[in-house]
Amino acid sequence: MKEEFEKLVIAGKLERAQVDPLVQLTTSGYCMHRSWGFGKITTVDTVFARFTIDFKGKAGHMMDLAFAADSLKPIAKDHILARKHADLDGLRQMAALHHLELIKLVLTSYQGRATVDQIQLALVPDVIKDDWKKWWEAAKKELKKDGHFQVPLKKTDPLIYQVREVSLQSRLLEDFRAAKGLKARILVATEILRNMPDLENRATAAAEVIPALNLEIATHQRTQPAVALEAIFVRDDLRELGGGAPIEGELSAASIWSQDLKLGALLEQMPAGKQHRTLVSFKAANPERWLEIVRATLNVVPNKLCRECAELLIHEQHIDALKETLAKLISQHSASSELLLWLAKERTDAFADILGPEVFRAMLSAMERDQFMEKRSNRLRDFILADQQLLVELIGSADLEVIKDLTRALQLSPCFDDMDKRSLLARIVKSYPAIQSLISGEQTKQENYLIVSWASLERRNAQYKDLVEKKIPANTKEIAIARSYGDLRENHEYKAAKEMQKILLRQKSELEAMRDRARGSDFANPRTDLVSIGTRVGVTDLATQQAESFVVLGAWDSDPEQGIISYLTPVAQALLNKKCGEEVEFEMEGGARKRYRIDQIEAYQAPAPAADAAEEQPTPTPAAA
Repeated sequence: MKEEFEKLVIAGKLERAQVDPLVQLTTSGYCMHRSWGFGKITTVDTVFARFTIDFKGKAGHMMDLAFAADSLKPIAKDHILARKHADLDGLRQMAALHHLELIKLVLTSYQGRATVDQIQLALVPDVIKDDWKKWWEAAKKELKKDGHFQVPLKKTDPLIYQVREVSLQSRLLEDFRAAKGLKARILVATEILRNMPDLENRATAAAEVIPALNLEIATHQRTQPAVALEAIFVRDDLRELGGGAPIEGELSAASIWSQDLKLGALLEQMPAGKQHRTLVSFKAANPERWLEIVRATLNVVPNKLCRECAELLIHEQHIDALKETLAKLISQHSASSELLLWLAKERTDAFADILGPEVFRAMLSAMERDQFMEKRSNRLRDFILADQQLLVELIGSADLEVIKDLTRALQLSPCFDDMDKRSLLARIVKSYPAIQSLISGEQTKQENYLIVSWASLERRNAQYKDLVEKKIPANTKEIAIARSYGDLRENHEYKAAKEMQKILLRQKSELEAMRDRARGSDFANPRTDLVSIGTRVGVTDLATQQAESFVVLGAWDSDPEQGIISYLTPVAQALLNKKCGEEVEFEMEGGARKRYRIDQIEAYQAPAPAADAAEEQPTPTPAAA
């Protein structure tokens, strides 16, 4: 084609400098345009001096040869883009069977180097349609063992193909020698450690790396103790796998801790994967003081480190000390938002005796303190809003007055905007409808009150006290004991105790709502010109002409044998406010209807119980309110 292009130069349709680019384009048959991307040259028309090119989404595009020479980049036939166009099935088979051959093809297409992202962009989804991450992990293991590839430690650095084969050990040691600074050397040393099983001679590698690390550990001991400690961990692991004895005079983890460092600050500087080991090394270096310091550290570190500290305390059989610390910080409202966030996320039955309404109070205090901090965090607030059950669970063991106080505190809190407050308050109302009036600001209407006798109210209070002070605490202990038996999925004792907890808490909520609505009365001096609460009513059943008598008393009073009925029953509701001589009709349970005539109304006088039997009387069954 060169001769044809030369003729076009003579004819004045092309520039001399455009001939060679056009020859390259026609020889390869593939090209790249900066806007339209990859294309295949389908025809070369020297009469009209133009190419016909199939671009993606732009097939059969006509392009002037002069413009093509200046705007198109030739793509070789063995380039990954050309191979995808010409032999996609062959590439897919290569991806399945020959990982390194495919990666080599991609790298050579891009001058021998490409980042992981560039490789992924070239192969996904055309060549690799399934899980790229899984494919790449398998390929990376092969790459590290092959001497032709330099695998970078950072994802953003390019993967390099080299014709000269270099062993994995030689390559890693060269990287270690070239690394600048202890942090960079730790990174390479960690990679050496990870590849120890595939090295030619572990002892030789360890013998070179360990002394070099020791020199830098000594220089970083005081200026960067966290980096020095991380290097000590890597050094000790290399020695364990590579063999060899400790070098005389080298620094240990105990040497770092002997500088009286702040545990929390150093923990935060350590990589997440090394934080647990850091805590263990601190414990070993401070056998007498570690417990006290770790407990104090709980309140000054992020929630993830709170978990690490707590797990160490639990593992070392100090869970009681952990709970004591938590209880003290919560009661004093001095717990940090990060510690409370960890506790909220944890919230297992092991901490059931701590989790309660005071935790939510402490959360509000912590979030209010955070508002005045330069580096304040909203993580606790966001978690409270996101976890639909947290607030309800924390206040589940509280009595109604405590819940009211918490509701007022939440309404006044500056930590939540109006929309978020409404969301949280709605969760409380859903479980405790009795506080709706507190939130809405409306007074409870008289008809929502329950008029009860003092005796029945006393029985309800005793029932509530027994529930809160005996049954619920006993159930909490049962849960903790059952939890210690192991696997919760097959732990029937644990499941039964948890079900009982739901029943007891529901009973508690119901009793609180009832007590909140109750208004005690001795029913003295009731009106007798009409039927009212506290009167005995004589009636005649108009269907049978039989005389009957009812005593209308409080919502929780019922003794059918004595004719005592609650004012909430259908018959009492029909009789109330009616006068002697009036007839009433009502529907009984089951649908039967009754008609009564009121014959007599008088004040009810309760019989005085015998002195020796007062304590033995059975508790009347309360009517359903």
